[in-house]
Amino acid sequence: MGGSGECDNNKVAKQKDLEERLERTEKQLRMFQKISRFMVREMPLQDVLQGIVDLVVEFTACDSCLLYLMEDKELVLCASNTPHPSVIGKVRLKLTEGLTGWVARERRMVAISREAFRDSRFKFFGDLPEDTFEAFLSAPVIARNRVVGVINVQHRQPHAHSGNEMEVITTVGEQVGCLLVLARMTAAAIEEANHADLVLSAGPITPRS
Repeated sequence: MGGSGECDNNKVAKQKDLEERLERTEKQLRMFQKISRFMVREMPLQDVLQGIVDLVVEFTACDSCLLYLMEDKELVLCASNTPHPSVIGKVRLKLTEGLTGWVARERRMVAISREAFRDSRFKFFGDLPEDTFEAFLSAPVIARNRVVGVINVQHRQPHAHSGNEMEVITTVGEQVGCLLVLARMTAAAIEEANHADLVLSAGPITPRS
């Protein structure tokens, strides 16, 4: 009797776990689909980046998502889910500064589950409430195998980052990188381009001036 009940409980637990995994996968797919649609629409780049940040917040249930982009070998805060009108475009980091700079410099993800502000690489700004947040997850934004920015996800309370969350943030960083490359092309340039030539020509794809 007891053995049968335990077996049934195990089956229920496995079924619930499977359903939760499926739900997370579907949610992840929907987010990537929405980001892909951002990439093909004619929208101001700032609005697109803000939309991506909002999607990341929705998926990870984080308290903060900050997106930094490279300018003159510095990282500039360009989008945030929290109202930072006074610091957007003004907060700058050298590649030698902070966890964010380390991620860009080393081209590696950082995941800290608690007391991120105690990390020796951390840089305090004072103007950003994120300075006191516990958990920190950061991934480079990659375009054509080059680091062009960094995306940060933070939680106020300690948070153990799952492998799924890390994979998602890495992929979002890659999608943002592709988006930035596309943003440099005008609608006329896209219309006039010989797209088949990109596939049929020999050698790696290189940007054309």
